[in-house]
Amino acid sequence: MKKQKTLVSILIINYNNGNLLTRAIKSSLDQKYKNIEILIFDDKSTDNSKKVLNHFKKNKKIRIFFNKNKKKKIAALDAMNGYIKLFKRSKGSLICFLDSDDYFHRLKVEKIIKIFSKRKEIDFIQNLPNIKNNLGTKKRGNKNNPLSFWPYLAPESCISFRKKFMNSFLKTNKKFNNSFEDIWLGFRMGVYAFFCLKKFYTINMNLTFYESLGQSKKYRLLNKNWVKRRKNSFEYLKRISKNKNILNKNWDFIITNFITKFY
Repeated sequence: MKKQKTLVSILIINYNNGNLLTRAIKSSLDQKYKNIEILIFDDKSTDNSKKVLNHFKKNKKIRIFFNKNKKKKIAALDAMNGYIKLFKRSKGSLICFLDSDDYFHRLKVEKIIKIFSKRKEIDFIQNLPNIKNNLGTKKRGNKNNPLSFWPYLAPESCISFRKKFMNSFLKTNKKFNNSFEDIWLGFRMGVYAFFCLKKFYTINMNLTFYESLGQSKKYRLLNKNWVKRRKNSFEYLKRISKNKNILNKNWDFIITNFITKFY
């Protein structure tokens, strides 16, 4: 067996997912690729999360942090804050995000690291999710609506990246840390990798189990929240790319602006 030299940091953020937290942590510990560290950020949970985390505090692969600062009480911004805090404490050259209500396939890290090793030009990788809901589990394919301008951008628990990519992104995104309140960190990073750096890659394997809960149901197709977030997504792209002409003659953008008038 080849020596596993590259340290991979798995960053887990948690808020009131005590009933699912153990599953997320164990899926990380059970990875076939063993040279990992696991950093967990609890964002002032009020359930049994702290008790669950206490069971893992003696594990040498795990470091646990509790938020002692005031929250913004805006889900996307609080989650971004948690991931950034963990990233700054991470030691790995490769990073994986994991929301505490999701979990990894056992081969996730091994598959991801093989691509990073072979494709030196790639800084950001997303795998595909297995989407879980009350009806069961469904494999998500790598495609978006053919009329959409956007590539398929997977949930945060599906993204992995090089440390140098995140350092570059954080410098560029810093001015937007307290704005675009409905634009999640994973989407921001995907936009930066795909449109700005062009160092984006999708592995067509379903290596993350994603729970379709809470915030994902808030943005149903064509409802007010969905339309508002879509418009904000275009504005974020224009500003982070510093390209005022990137959306010229873009029908998706034009239609989105037209629909917005009815809300």
